[in-house]
Amino acid sequence: MSLPQHISIFCSQSKLPMRVFTTCFVVFVMTLFSSCTVLQYRKTDKEMLQTFQKNDVQTSFVYHQVDSLNFKVRAQKVSKDGNTYNIIFIHGAPSSLVAWQAFLLDEELASRANLYAVDRPGYGYTSFGKALPSIEQQAIVINGLLEELNLKNMVVVGSSYGGPIAARIAVINKNVDGVIMISAAIDPSIEKDIWASRFTRWKLTRWIVPTGYRVAGDEKKVHAAELQKIEKDWPQVTVPIAHFHGDADDIVPVENLVYTDSAFAKARTKTFPDVGHELAWKNPEIMKDEILSFLKELSKSKE
Repeated sequence: MSLPQHISIFCSQSKLPMRVFTTCFVVFVMTLFSSCTVLQYRKTDKEMLQTFQKNDVQTSFVYHQVDSLNFKVRAQKVSKDGNTYNIIFIHGAPSSLVAWQAFLLDEELASRANLYAVDRPGYGYTSFGKALPSIEQQAIVINGLLEELNLKNMVVVGSSYGGPIAARIAVINKNVDGVIMISAAIDPSIEKDIWASRFTRWKLTRWIVPTGYRVAGDEKKVHAAELQKIEKDWPQVTVPIAHFHGDADDIVPVENLVYTDSAFAKARTKTFPDVGHELAWKNPEIMKDEILSFLKELSKSKE
């Protein structure tokens, strides 16, 4: 089906005048052209090192070779001698490890655990632009990095699309002590079809969409099906699960908390009033406190 046909059908279904939609579409295209670089959500190692040096924080980057897929997974590390726990941060879509910058720069978090932020396949500097829509494969790829680093006592934190990946890693890696999901899209039955993501799929519009958004669109297209493939294994997750969600989230429904409560043996859920999907990014201090509290609870359970 051509783009004009798509537009006509959309306008007739939504009762939106063709001229209004056309104007909006032109503005949309112009915005994309003006922001293609900005909306890639990624920074080079050099750029990140400069930021951390200005904040007097030591950091480094790790690259894990994935021979079967012919790419490398990039991860950023902030660590201190003597830390027992390792926190792994997995971003949503579209995004990159840059999204976790405030967390890796946090002195209190860094004093309690070694911090790692990962570029998921298709984003940042991990096979940028090449989508890997399988949640299972993404978990396997990221777990390969964790195994190469020989990490123990891990808490895996996943935001939005990264939430189920974090939980899946707990299925395949027995060194995971706990999982934190933030605004996670994990219930396949209520996955929302965001109509704007269709621009990433149409041949006539896909080329003008920033690369990160194209990857996100490819993931979104099969997300519900991918969640269905792995949900039978959630009973295998016996470590504590914490799921935090804003009740004003208009991208990932807060009802995902109900699913988490029923799917995992040791689930704890918490709703934040009047907060949208940006829970982790607009409220880093709140999430930092929740992570520290989670670590404290894990430490007590091991005493």
